[in-house]
Amino acid sequence: MQEKVNLREELEAVGIGEILKQLDQELIGLKPVKTRIQEIASLLLVERIRKKMELTSENPTLHMSFTGNPGTGKTTVALRMADILHRLGYVRRGHVVSVTRDELVGQYIGHTAPKTKEILKKAMGGVLFIDEAYYLHRPDNERDYGQEAIEILLQVMESQREDLVVILAGYADRMEKFFSSNPGFRSRIAHHIDFPDYTNEELLAIAEVMLHHMNYKFTSEARDAFVRYIALRKAQPLFSNARSIRNALDRIRLRQANRLVADENAILSVDDVQSMVASDVLASRVFETSQPAIVEQLIDKRKR
Repeated sequence: MQEKVNLREELEAVGIGEILKQLDQELIGLKPVKTRIQEIASLLLVERIRKKMELTSENPTLHMSFTGNPGTGKTTVALRMADILHRLGYVRRGHVVSVTRDELVGQYIGHTAPKTKEILKKAMGGVLFIDEAYYLHRPDNERDYGQEAIEILLQVMESQREDLVVILAGYADRMEKFFSSNPGFRSRIAHHIDFPDYTNEELLAIAEVMLHHMNYKFTSEARDAFVRYIALRKAQPLFSNARSIRNALDRIRLRQANRLVADENAILSVDDVQSMVASDVLASRVFETSQPAIVEQLIDKRKR
């Protein structure tokens, strides 16, 4: 039994600080989420120290629920959480198996149990991440086999909780209805973490980080145009936070490349192939209803 433990040595041994720093660098904003992950990591570290001191206690329940809109970092946090759990000895392998209803639920009698058990076998020793978990439960369909998958999951979440962590993810309102219909899940989930939408400023920062990693950059005019793009795109349906920003940048890259190769006689510099200009952004259909006003604003700003 150890009567004293050097906390700094313990932190360095498991490398938790490194993982949390990586998470902070990977994700812009999300302070409440990062704080909660820090708290969970601290709890697990203290439990590890308590074991060395032979202060016996049951392993904490670690199944989680991640709620929020698409593109808010839920999958990234799940990956880092698996790494933390592995380094602290709470799971053997630290991998993440990410699935949806289709990988768990069969289409005929006798099909669901083997599918669900096979996924659970793959996930053992790590984290099972079930995206849009509420689709497992379809009470309006009498021939649906999702309930069988739910019952198997509930059993394993209890009996194998020292070798498997399950994370259920999805929209907050639908997850609430899902838990109401399946109280067994609610009672097994210890940590409910809500992922807020990014602000416009955070989305711009995310875009610039993505561009930096790809060796691109906005000109000042293009940056101004993208600020307007974010505001307009967020007001449209099916906006998916960082995922929509990444998709927008992919389309801007296409337009930039098309612009560059249009002049076959051009001598291109590094700055030319790195820079995204305002026209690359403004060609988006998002601006169709308000493009004249936006272009005029950008021209006025450039003159000033």
